Amino acid sequence: MLENGMFLIDRYEILSKVGAGGMSDVYKAKDHILGRTVAIKVMKAEFSEDVNFVTKFRSEAQSAAGLEHPNIVNIYDVGSENGLHFIVMEYVEGITLKTYIEKKGQLSFKEATSIAIQVARGIEAAHSKDIIHRDIKPQNIIISTEGKVKVTDFGIARAISSNTISAEVMGSVHYASPEQARNGFVDGRSDIYSLGIVMYEMVTGRVPFDGDTTVSVAIQHLQEEMVEPSAYAPELPISYEKIVLKATQKNPDRRYQTIEELLADLRKALANPEEDFVVIAPAAVAKTRVIGGEELEEIKNSAANADLESENAYAASQDEDDAYDDYDEDDDEEDDASGFLNPKLDKAVNIALIAVAVLIVAIIIWLCVSVLDLFKPGNSENTKNPPVSSSQTETESDSETDSTGETDTEETVKMVSILGWNIDQAEEYLEALGLGINIIANDSSSTEPDGTILNQDQAEGAMIPKGTVVNVVVAGDNGSVSQIAVPNVVGLNEEAARRMLESDGFKMEIDYVTSDTVEAGLIVSQTPEADTKEKQGTTVIVYISEGKAPVEVPDNLVGQTQNVAEYALKNEGFAVNIIEEYSADITKGTVISVSGAGTKLPYGSTIDVRVSAGPEPSTETETETESGNTEEKTTYAYNGVDIQAPEGASLYTYALYDAVGNVLKEETNHQKVSETDGKISISVKGLEVSSGKIVISWYEETEAGEINKLTEVYEEEVTFTEES
Repeated sequence: MLENGMFLIDRYEILSKVGAGGMSDVYKAKDHILGRTVAIKVMKAEFSEDVNFVTKFRSEAQSAAGLEHPNIVNIYDVGSENGLHFIVMEYVEGITLKTYIEKKGQLSFKEATSIAIQVARGIEAAHSKDIIHRDIKPQNIIISTEGKVKVTDFGIARAISSNTISAEVMGSVHYASPEQARNGFVDGRSDIYSLGIVMYEMVTGRVPFDGDTTVSVAIQHLQEEMVEPSAYAPELPISYEKIVLKATQKNPDRRYQTIEELLADLRKALANPEEDFVVIAPAAVAKTRVIGGEELEEIKNSAANADLESENAYAASQDEDDAYDDYDEDDDEEDDASGFLNPKLDKAVNIALIAVAVLIVAIIIWLCVSVLDLFKPGNSENTKNPPVSSSQTETESDSETDSTGETDTEETVKMVSILGWNIDQAEEYLEALGLGINIIANDSSSTEPDGTILNQDQAEGAMIPKGTVVNVVVAGDNGSVSQIAVPNVVGLNEEAARRMLESDGFKMEIDYVTSDTVEAGLIVSQTPEADTKEKQGTTVIVYISEGKAPVEVPDNLVGQTQNVAEYALKNEGFAVNIIEEYSADITKGTVISVSGAGTKLPYGSTIDVRVSAGPEPSTETETETESGNTEEKTTYAYNGVDIQAPEGASLYTYALYDAVGNVLKEETNHQKVSETDGKISISVKGLEVSSGKIVISWYEETEAGEINKLTEVYEEEVTFTEES
């Protein structure tokens, strides 16, 4: 166990222990090179002894270290020292989403959608680099004190789940996808499923599946349908509920196929919450897969020991100080996923293949019949004005009984003929019935006025479910005059975007986001996306860049060398202005002050660094003798030849000091070590003292071009040679 004040690799000072879990302990620490606060996750000793696990853990963490995104807790470093293996991460002040939900009970639609969008953005960044999280849950989502939402532990779940170490290091089964529950193939759609469960919990205050053991919960993920979230949150908009239901489909092919698709619907829901636009693909096979009795017994037996381990681990964890649950990936040890299922699927697969074959034949027959009947001419006696008879707004309830004996009730309405109506009249009338309308084609050869409906795909008198979209063909070249393409405003400033959108009849709403790539004041993205067909009057949300997020100026640079201060500040994105001033008390090249230290300033700000120039030089250049003649001062030289560099060193810097520590000569630019014999030579002339000290700092240059300082330093007291 690390103690306060201890150092890791002579760089990270342990400040306090802030969390503990089954697999690791988490510490708050100070990075003394970059002058920032970090979180360090240190693997517990029992796992450090497993070589395969450590190798996989380091590999996955290093891959995740390549992720940089405002909605991800970034990984800075991966290392080991004296048998301790650790990960250095961004330190975030805040609480986990799990704690936030527990405090608030239920989140509002807008707040839950905003959080889901930020989580999805982080997942999107990871998926773009082929990194799947595998353990999305509220315990791994942090809400900072500034309101930013960040996802943590990217890449770590894979290392854990690929090693059968113990029950306590697995993810939470409450958020696991069905394919994870049966040890099947996992891809980005598994993260989408888990995010869907998180979205469910945010608005309902509960998870959809719960039980006494991990096995019972996992089986529910595989077999049972969830209670719709609106049952617990009656005011929930239909768009949010449909997004949750689509994201949590048991069959991955029926979910959102990419996180980008989910993001698009979330943003659309934020703009039009009551619009029923989410389309869930029809099931191609039976709704659930029933686990056989023999197979279920095998699953239960194989998971019994894991459940016992999970419960013991959870009980033990309650005695630990968990003040920093932001970084504790094991908050819910009782939700351990070691009970995940690995069933024998051969028989089920054969049955499913037969069912799919029969279903495909049925679909082909249905499509043929539908295409032939789609655009049969309507009743020639149709009126061209909307009917006002109450009989045409008749609604009924159709009841269907499924194989389980349960009855589903669906509200239906009686379809009317809208042939000959104007598209705007039809849209208004159908909306009152709870139906939608979609123009699928225009007929420019028709003699009817533009916008007149010529064909409809729902027959007059048919009882159809509310929410059905009626497809129509309209007369004219552009019968869909009320729907036009949304212009592309990405990259424009606010004024130009507003002018373009309003000229096309759209409204504009602004949201601000930080961006590492888009200049402040310019639009990063928009919802709906460019070229999407929308009604005039639709609100388009534009996301304007605030530039990079403000950065804290390191507050520990006073007393450091100029080289260290410049490196630390430039690494944080600041420009540096060096101001030299004479000082008889402070060694030359030492930092005296740093402007803005400890405060947050805009990225790219210029920081004034005052550096000692040493004592003010004397104006005397000559010494007068008693005879009145003058003589020149004696000067000295240093010639250091064939100094051997340590193994691994490819660069060096040096400084010559006088007897009291004043800098005589300093080379802060990195010089190259000889590639042939690994030696260096230093020659300095014009020194005004006869003795002093040489200090050489060694560096290594990685293949990626990074320069790392080695701990070994060459230091020697030397006598200088008098110059002739």
